[in-house]
Formats: sequence, structure tokens, C-alpha cells
Amino acid sequence: MDLFSQPGELENLLPEGGVVNYYGCVYARNEADALYDYLLQDIQWKNDEAIIFGKHIVTKRKIAWYAIQSFEYSYSNITKVALPFTKELLSIKSFIEEKTNETYNSCLLNLYHDGSEGMAWHSDGEKDLKENGAIASVTFGAERKFAFKNKRTKEVVSLILPHGSLLVMKGETQKNWLHRLPPTKKVHRPRINLTFRTIDF
Repeated sequence: MDLFSQPGELENLLPEGGVVNYYGCVYARNEADALYDYLLQDIQWKNDEAIIFGKHIVTKRKIAWYAIQSFEYSYSNITKVALPFTKELLSIKSFIEEKTNETYNSCLLNLYHDGSEGMAWHSDGEKDLKENGAIASVTFGAERKFAFKNKRTKEVVSLILPHGSLLVMKGETQKNWLHRLPPTKKVHRPRINLTFRTIDF
């Protein structure tokens, strides 16, 4: 945070064309550990699927999608049906809503088993998402580097997301910036990422 920021004001990590706020570690270590164990063991994980250039791809990375009701969500030409929120996920959602002063009706969860698994440059621009809506990203487990790249200038902004941390993307971020989770040989533990978002239905 720079010297001109007001108390309680979050710095925008992007120089233009979007808003990304990093809240740091919002969970105490023991709370984050307990939630990580729950998510790893009790979430209904399955391998992600995508259709890219007409080819059906199944990833090593696993995903799960939960929401306030069982509506459909499509990305990478695959349609998924949401599972109902568990009480633990509802508790996390409520906590994150209070922290971010935003509301969310669904959560896409990602399980990266180690540093060999990541995500290529992309933006979350699916038609089902609320336009310019906030996406809150919560990290549990291994800390990983996360990066943004401006679609026009190619400028890159990156940071490390540790266990129990919160990052929020909003405004025109998805229109003007790509983001990715680069693979690394240095990480040998799983990372669980929860992305709370709002689907228009």
C-alpha cells in the first residue's frame, strides 16, 4: 500500500483497465489448516474437462462447482451443473462476503496436486457471469505465484498467494487482463483455490 492510500483502503494492483485487490491472509493458520483438510477430503472433486479446437481434454487438475441452487454453468464448451453449497462452504462464502462487501451465488473450486499443474493465460469472460462482477479467490495449501497480463500492453503484474489468502478481481479486469497460475517445479504440495462468483440466471 502506498503512502497516499487512506486507512482501510485497498491498493489496486493493476495500473489500468481493471481492479485487483489483495487482502493478504484473512484466515489464521489453524483455521486455514482445518479448512484445507475439510476441502481436500470432503469436496466432490473430479477431473476438469474442456473442448479445445474440437478436441476433448481431461485435466489432471480437479474441480468442483457449488452454488445456491443447481443451475448450469458453461466454460471451455463444457456445461456443468452445480452441487448445493455445504454448510462449510456457506460459512466461507459469508466470511468472504463480509470481507469484500460483495455477494456471490456460486463457487468454482480447483485442486492442483502439485506445482506441475497450473492454468494458462485466460480471462473469466463466460456469458453466464455477471458483467464486471467481483470474483473472490481464496487460497488454501501450497503458496503459488499468480500473474496478470494486460491484453493490449502485455504488461505483467504478479504476486505470491499464500495459505489462507484472499484476492478479488472486479470491474473491467476480465475485459482487459488475462491471468494465470504458472507451473513450477518448486512446489510439491496441493493447492486448493476457491473462486466465489456471481452467475446471472
